[in-house]
Amino acid sequence: MTRKGSVFSSFRQFDAYAKTLDDFRVKTTTGASVTIISTLLIGYLIISELIAFSRPAWSSSLVVDKGRKEKLTINFNITFPHMPCHMLSLDLMDNSGEHLSGLTHNIYKVRLDTTGQIIDTDKEYQLGDKTHVLQQALQSSDNECGSCYGAASLRDDGCCPTCGDVREAYVKMGWGLGELDKFEQCVREDWKELFEHHSNEGCNLNGQLSVNKIRGNFHIAPGQAFTSGHMHVHDMQTFMSGAPDGHQFDLSHQIHYLKFGAETPQINEDFESFLAIANPLGGTQRTTDQVQTSFQYFLKIVSTEVIPLTGHVFYTSQYSVTAEDHTLSPYSGGLPGVFFMIDISPMQIIYRQNQRSFINLITGILGIAGGIFTVGGLIDGIMYKAEREFRRKVELGKAL
Repeated sequence: MTRKGSVFSSFRQFDAYAKTLDDFRVKTTTGASVTIISTLLIGYLIISELIAFSRPAWSSSLVVDKGRKEKLTINFNITFPHMPCHMLSLDLMDNSGEHLSGLTHNIYKVRLDTTGQIIDTDKEYQLGDKTHVLQQALQSSDNECGSCYGAASLRDDGCCPTCGDVREAYVKMGWGLGELDKFEQCVREDWKELFEHHSNEGCNLNGQLSVNKIRGNFHIAPGQAFTSGHMHVHDMQTFMSGAPDGHQFDLSHQIHYLKFGAETPQINEDFESFLAIANPLGGTQRTTDQVQTSFQYFLKIVSTEVIPLTGHVFYTSQYSVTAEDHTLSPYSGGLPGVFFMIDISPMQIIYRQNQRSFINLITGILGIAGGIFTVGGLIDGIMYKAEREFRRKVELGKAL
C-alpha cells in the first residue's frame, strides 16, 4: 500500500490543473456575471461554427483558359415594343472572318401588340418564316415560277415565286431591293399592306447562338443584311418606302436576359448571389425619343468552371458590360440597331466548393471555449482586484 500510494503521489506532480481548497475559494457577483456572459457567448459562437460547418464554402482561383477553340453559347431574350418582327434581322460577325446574316436557326420571334401581349399565342414564328399573308399568297400562286429580276435564284429550279425569294436573292447578290412595287410577287402578296397592318406591333426575340470564342459582335437591326464592297450593309429602303412612318425606327428595348455558356443550376442561395454577374444585363431597359439610335454594349466575357461538392462539374461564363448609345443623323451614316460587342478574356475563373473537416470543427469549438474562458478569467481577476482595492480604501477612509 505504501509503494502504491507513493506511485500515485509521484504521478500527481504532473497535474497542470492544480486545485485550491474550497475554503480558499471566493465566489463573487462579478464572477457570476462574467461566467454567464462567457457561457452565452460560447454557445452563440459554437452554433455559428456548426452552421458554417453545415454550409460548404466557395473559393475562387484564376487560371489560363485552355478552351479557346471551343464554341461559346449565347442565350438571350430581348423585347422591342415598337418594332415589328418582320423588320428585324439578327447578324453575327467575328474577327475570324465569319459573317452570318439573317440568322434563323434556334432564333425565334414573337409578335406583340401595343400593350405588350403576345399575338397568336398558339405559335411562335421562327425568324425568317413567312407570315399568314405570305402563306395565303403562296397557296394561290399555282406554283408559278416567277422572275428573279436579274439576281441568281437560291432555289434549284432557278425560280423566285415569292417576294421573299426575290428579297433573299437580291441580298445574296449584295443588291439593295429598293421599291417593292416593281416586283410582281411583292405586289401580289401585298407587302405594303403587310407593313401598314403590322406597323404598330412589337417583337420579342429569343433563342440561342453558338459562336467562336474570339472577338466579334452580334447585332439586331432593321432590314436585311448583305455585303457590298467588303462592307456590312442593311437594306432598309424597303421598310422606309413601305412603312407609314418612313425611316423612323424606334429601337427602344428591354433585355430580359443575356447569358453566355451553359445555364447555371440551382445549387444554393450563396452560389446564386456569387454568380450574379453572369447576367448583369438582365432587366436592362433602354428607351429613346430619337428616330434612329445605335445602342452599343461592350462585353468582357470570362469563362467560368464550377466544381460543386456533389454533382457534376459544369461550365458557364460571366461578363462585365459598358453601354453607350448614339443618335444617327441622315448625314453621319451608321446603322440603327442594338449591338453587342464581344471580347473574350484569356483567363478562366474556377469556383470550387469546399467542406470543412470534422477535426477543424472540433479545433474551432475548443479554441472558442478555451479562449473565452481564459479572457473571462482575466477580466474577472482584474475586476476582483479593483473591487478589493476600492473596499480597502473605503475602510481606511472610515478608520481615519
